[in-house]
Amino acid sequence: MEEQDLSAYRKSYEKRELLMEDTPENPLELFRSWFIEVDQHFLEDETNAMTVSTLGLDGYPKSRVVLLKRYTYEGFIFYTNYESEKGKAILVNPNVCLSFFWPKAERQIIIKGQAEKLPENMSDGYFESRPRGSQLGALVSHQSKVIASRDVLDEELKTLETTFEGKEIPRPEYWGGFLVRPVELEFWQGRPNRLHDRIRYQLQDDYNWKKDRLSP
Repeated sequence: MEEQDLSAYRKSYEKRELLMEDTPENPLELFRSWFIEVDQHFLEDETNAMTVSTLGLDGYPKSRVVLLKRYTYEGFIFYTNYESEKGKAILVNPNVCLSFFWPKAERQIIIKGQAEKLPENMSDGYFESRPRGSQLGALVSHQSKVIASRDVLDEELKTLETTFEGKEIPRPEYWGGFLVRPVELEFWQGRPNRLHDRIRYQLQDDYNWKKDRLSP
């Protein structure tokens, strides 16, 4: 492979600023306002796309992009296969990191938190709201398992389409949601000369949030 020098890649970040006096006491309020602003004005392809990082059973950290499906004052909800690589990792070590990067807004949010399984009725409710194709996909895919070929998936999908034609598709027990309860959130706003704004919130023992400005 030919070596490629990327040292000349440059971008000046000049769209916004993040001042301590403009931040609320609760970081979930700031997350909500940033998410809405990015979604409405910066037209990111998938505003709810986030990177989930876990510590794998092999001892290595691993990151992958998933879709945030709900956020509340309790935390952040996404859905996955509990028997997947990330599902197994979370069930052994629930400490995870979520990150959102919105390049058009020149913003990033990094969230440390602890993940827990959603109650079954909540996973059932979301599963029922999914398109039938996505429901069948959850049944077909034994996520992270080795398969012989793509044909295996296609044939299994055809079989299930026939089996469940005109019928309700049940949520598999191995598929459901996680709620990530945050303990730390860092808001990053790109600024000129690489002197970016970074505001960090840390959850305290009394459940209040401590705010600090970090050096870029």
